[in-house]
Amino acid sequence: MTVVSRPDTTDLVSRAALLPTANIGDAQERFGVPRGITPVWSGARVAGRAFTVQTRAGDNLFVHRALELASPGDVLVVDGGGDTSRALIGDLIGLKAQRAGIAGFVVDGAVRDADALAELGLPVFARAVTPAGPYKHGPGRLDVAVAIGGVVVTPGDLVVGDADGVVVVRAADVETVLTDAEAVLEREQGKRATRG
Repeated sequence: MTVVSRPDTTDLVSRAALLPTANIGDAQERFGVPRGITPVWSGARVAGRAFTVQTRAGDNLFVHRALELASPGDVLVVDGGGDTSRALIGDLIGLKAQRAGIAGFVVDGAVRDADALAELGLPVFARAVTPAGPYKHGPGRLDVAVAIGGVVVTPGDLVVGDADGVVVVRAADVETVLTDAEAVLEREQGKRATRG
């Protein structure tokens, strides 16, 4: 499989990391906000380019394969079909991902080992937590358009997560959306200052 090469977006990711997801969502008219995806542990925050995984419900074979192909700084966005019966990642995958420089995970499905993931400091956002482990049979697809929480994510899109959840920005729109989000944040800070 050939993985699509991505332009260097380090500066844009750094800017995104400073912005609340709510402001980014507001800057794109509330689009790009997946439903039901929340942080697995308190304080988790992530910003990075999407490396996408589509997998059969409850099966994480292609999550393992993604770790061999994703680049440092990528966020693994896993379309598990919203199934919450089996965890698609846990702390062992988390440790492997961390060693590979993966920025974090967004999983439309379940994960496990929440406390251990918190101890690792690996940002993970998911639909649910369960102790039930996954299968490893496949099939799956990598670096293709997927859907999480009703939002389409394509490889290279910007993914940002914080205490409120996750927001996705199309790669072509990142610079404009971040500029608008920075303006939204500045306006809100001004309002807070005058009311405080």
